[in-house]
Formats: sequence, structure tokens, C-alpha cells
Amino acid sequence: MSTTSITDSMRRGTLASKMSKDHKKPTPAALKGAIQLGIGYAVGNLSSKPDRDVLMQDFSVVESVYLPSEGSNLTPAHHFPDFRLKTYAPLAFRYFRELFGIKPDDYLYSICNEPLIELSNPGASSSWFYLTSDDEFIIKTVQHKEAEFLQKLLPGYYMNLNQNPRTLLPKFYGLYCIQCGGTTVRVVVMNNILPRALKMHYKYDLKGSSYKRRASRKERSKACPTFKDLDFQEMHEGLHFDHETYTALMKTLQRDCRVLESFKIMDYSLLLGIHVLNRKPLSRGSRCDSRKGQKVLYSTALESIQANVRDPDPVNDDETFGGIPAKHKDEHLLIFLGIIDILQSYRFIKKMEHSWKALVHDGDTVSVHRPSFYADRFLNFMGSSVFKKINPIRGASSKRKRTSFYAVRSASQELLSARREEKKEEKKAQSMDNLDGNFYNSSKQPDLLPRPAVSFESSSKDEKDLGNSEDRRASSSTIALEDPLPSLDVSQSDSEQDDYL
Repeated sequence: MSTTSITDSMRRGTLASKMSKDHKKPTPAALKGAIQLGIGYAVGNLSSKPDRDVLMQDFSVVESVYLPSEGSNLTPAHHFPDFRLKTYAPLAFRYFRELFGIKPDDYLYSICNEPLIELSNPGASSSWFYLTSDDEFIIKTVQHKEAEFLQKLLPGYYMNLNQNPRTLLPKFYGLYCIQCGGTTVRVVVMNNILPRALKMHYKYDLKGSSYKRRASRKERSKACPTFKDLDFQEMHEGLHFDHETYTALMKTLQRDCRVLESFKIMDYSLLLGIHVLNRKPLSRGSRCDSRKGQKVLYSTALESIQANVRDPDPVNDDETFGGIPAKHKDEHLLIFLGIIDILQSYRFIKKMEHSWKALVHDGDTVSVHRPSFYADRFLNFMGSSVFKKINPIRGASSKRKRTSFYAVRSASQELLSARREEKKEEKKAQSMDNLDGNFYNSSKQPDLLPRPAVSFESSSKDEKDLGNSEDRRASSSTIALEDPLPSLDVSQSDSEQDDYL
């Protein structure tokens, strides 16, 4: 081999090693650092743009910037590999963050101040999950199709949040893309559903289907496994809530499912975390302070279902962390929940998946299904098997209502009896002046005067009914003013469940 050939070979080898070094995949630590740096740069750069109304074209904007490690005139120097940052719909997501009361400084502090915490993924997807140290935000990696679908979803998502910021749907705060060393990672920033300050004694991923809806042996062996639909039916007989909480929860789920159905979204899940209060006192570790300075409005489970309350103060309860109180047998629980995995549309590939699974199993039991059927099955399972209403003790309730009813009625009767005596005396005086009987036969008789002058002393059945009906009208009007509770019909309240099951 000639010297020239050896020299060329060495040059090619040096060039190849340099290229492989430049295009080496970043380590997980470097990738997390690039995500934090990129989000920090994007939010900081957005602060220079004036506030204005969100326009339709803002939803399709994608801003791109290159951040070399040595820095540039626009970007800071850093010790991570060179990477490119893409920010999707920055103005629209800024509006979403403002809607939920997230200040830019708080957002940057939560994401960029301390290293992100990597979480395990129990699902079938290959997504990575990172949690901020203050428990406020989840950063999840998404596929290209999911990121594209989310961006198309933004106009409808914007309209839905304007109408109802209290929702169990995921709350999206930002969508970014990091291209580093030949690796492309798209991440979305969302609200965190399960606080780490409380131990979740049970955790479920529920879809309302039964086909292969049981946790695997590998998942069950984990310290905190995520169970599924069939596991829930075996381990719990339903979670019981009071009437108001149950109604608010089911109405919220119904509203959210109809929104997802209108977007042709299916295969979503309800992430359910259960903390048993009776088993262990609440931990008082360093993470328990995470909710004391809550940054995000409507982010807890309890806030998300109180749809009839406007602009309340953020839930700041160190004892419940925004959990929904519930019962299971003799156990007192705190429930944390939210709808997840909504970036699955019923595209052609999903239709094919459903058709194939339907050939080998009952098509109505598989998770992949058309959106309308999926929403109905999901709501029916949640409203009948998972969440149940505590029925009040009817004897005690009716006794209380009867007591309050007759107490008000007796007070009304006393007032009416005094009026009757006054009318009696007045009628007697009138009858003495009209002994010839022409008064009652006159066509000019006023409508407000009763036909019999002394109806309370008459033995006629019709006259008694007339007097009683007048008493009931007067008594009921008094009740409506003083005590509105007797007007509530228990059977009517119970029938409200049929509206969304």
C-alpha cells in the first residue's frame, strides 16, 4: 500500500470519527438540560413581544432558532451539545398559561431552576415523562403525529378553555421540539395530576373496555403498579361520593367526553390515583410544601369538577392537596384524577386496528373504537362501576324535611288564623247591612271576596275544600320565601343521573 493511500485512509478515518463525535446521540442528562435551556430561552424571548389578542394564524406559527454551545448574538452560551429549538404557537400557549394564572417567572422557575425528575412510563407508548421539582408540571415526549395533531387541535382547544377552564382534560402549557445530535425530541408541558407528596395506595389507568385490560405480571411486581379496568372491578366495588360531588364529577366527565367526541378523539384514559387516609398519616417531607405556593389555577382534582363556581381562590389545603374526598367501605379516601392520552384521533390506522381486533375478539370490548361509542362506553363504566353516589338515609332525611316543613306551616297557620278572625268580623258587619240577600246576588261582587261569608263555620264539604286550598296556597307561598329546601324533590335529583349515563 502506498504512502498516499495510507494518508487518505487516515484522513477519512479522522473525518469519520469527527462526524460520529459531532452527531453522537445526547445523553439523557444533556437532553434534559437542552429541554430546560430551550424552554427558558423561548419564554424569555416571548416576554419582549407585546400582549395582544390571539389570532387564527397564531395557532400555526412555528418559530425556530439555533443554539450553539459557544453562544451567538441572540442565544446564550451553554455546556450542552449544539441544538435547534422549535417553538409551536408561542402566543397561543402564552394565552393558555395566562388563563390558568401562570406567571412567566413562576413557569421558568418551576421548569429551569432544578433538575427534572424522570418518571417511569407504565403505558404502551415509548414516551418519556419528566416532572418538575415542585410537582406543578409534567413534560412528556410526543411523536411527530401527536404534535401535529395537537397543533391542529389548538383552535378548538382554545374555544373550549374559554367556555370552561374547569376541566379534567389535559391542560397544555407549551409545545417544543429539540433537535440535538441527530435526535429529534418533541415535548409538551402539561399539568401534573398525581402529587408526589401523597402516597398513592392505588393507581389505575381506566378506559371502560375489557379486552386485555389487566395489568401485566411485570407491572404488578412494581412498588407502585398501575392497574387497569378488570383489576379495578376485582379490587374495588366502586368509589362512593356525596350527591353534589358525584353530580359535579359526572357532569364534568360528560362535558369533556363530548368535546373529545367532537374532535374525533378516542382511546383516551382516566388516570385515577387513590390515597387511603386511614392507613397512614400524611407525610410531612420536603415535597409536602410543593402545593403551598400553588402556581396554577384549576389544576387540582377538586377545582376541576366545581364547574358552577366562578373565580375562586386556589385550593391551598395542606391536608388534602386538592384531592376529592370519597369512601370505599369503611375507608376514607382522597381521589386524584384526570383524562390523559387525548392525542389519539380515529384515523385510518386506528380504524384498521379496530377491524382487526374485532375479528379475533368482541369488537365492543376492545379499547380502539369509533369516538361516539367510545365516549358512551367510557361514561357508562365511570358512572356505574367506578364512581357511585352515597344514598342518604331516607328516614332521617324525610324526618328532617317533615319537621322543618311543619314548623314553617304551623307558623303560617297562626298568621292566617288571625287574618281569618279579622275577616269574620268584617263579614258579619257586612251581613247585618245586607239582610235582604241582594248583596250576594249582585253582579258587582268583587272577585277577591270568598263566596260564603263565613266559610270557616260551614259544614259543607265543598266549602271546606275551598278554605283548605286557600290555606295551602298561602302556606306554600310562605315556605317558598322562608325555607326553599322543602321544594327540592329527591326523586328528581336522583333522575339527573340518567342524563349522563
